[in-house]
Amino acid sequence: MRILVAGATGAVGLQLVPQLIAAGHSVVGTTRTPAKAAIIKRMGAEPAIANGLDAPAILDTVIAARPDIIIDQMTDLANVTDIRHFDRAFATTNRLRTEGTDFLLAAAREAGVKRFIAQSFCGWTYGRGGEQVKTEADALDPDPPEELHRTLQAIRHLEDAVTGSANPEGIVLRYGSFYGPDTGMLSRAMIDQLRRRRVPLIGGGGGQWSFIHVDDAAAATVAAVERGKSGAIYNIVDDEPAQVSEWLPALAALLGARPPIRVPAWLGRLFAGEHLVSMMTEVGAGSNAKARQELGWRPAHPSWRQGFAEVASRATTQHAA
Repeated sequence: MRILVAGATGAVGLQLVPQLIAAGHSVVGTTRTPAKAAIIKRMGAEPAIANGLDAPAILDTVIAARPDIIIDQMTDLANVTDIRHFDRAFATTNRLRTEGTDFLLAAAREAGVKRFIAQSFCGWTYGRGGEQVKTEADALDPDPPEELHRTLQAIRHLEDAVTGSANPEGIVLRYGSFYGPDTGMLSRAMIDQLRRRRVPLIGGGGGQWSFIHVDDAAAATVAAVERGKSGAIYNIVDDEPAQVSEWLPALAALLGARPPIRVPAWLGRLFAGEHLVSMMTEVGAGSNAKARQELGWRPAHPSWRQGFAEVASRATTQHAA
């Protein structure tokens, strides 16, 4: 099939494009930065320059590409470090999840695209009551901390617009917290913060997180191209949710850093904000049972323990060099 990957040079896109090509698909990849067109070419795809917030440019790109399927991986998270001001840090990504999704869906309908797959998130977005490991049937948080309101509204908009679409048929993939070489939880910025003990363990650290290696996120997306069900949402996470009190000290140790500083919840609220205290102490993780069953997908990194160790080993070697 002919597939357009919007945001082909993002964390998932860089892994997804080669996997789609290896599976026999023809791929057009978009980037808003002309300098990155060469990266897309090296992956074996056709580059297209388009800003996801420019509706006429997106329409022209989709019409010219003539895709059977569009995969929306558009975010603007590469330089996000100040999550104390969460909604402000995610402002452009939130516009991409609202305006950008609407522009891309409208273009898809105009071009006769058959399937539309979009990136969402699995983690703090779920309601904080009930079981800590959530399925896709569980509700999103009806009353998140104030600093997360606009970001959750944008995620709701994307999910409702995509799963409510019958033409093209829409599918949403809720990825867990990313990690990979110089990516997400193991980005250079995060590694530096951990080594400087600037990521404290707040309260009891009872919040549950789900992780996913970017290679596995890409593999699940390839599976959704052929086996995803119209209107479905899938948690794309590994097999082992983990409390912050477990994964944060373990990651610091893998990086050769001292254990995280422990901070009581009241102090965390004062200096980090209610949203970060909630992420550390209250939030739930996701179950991947539905994706395993319906997509026939299995993560190659079934546990963050194995995956973190693999990536951290490389990072430590590079740091020593």
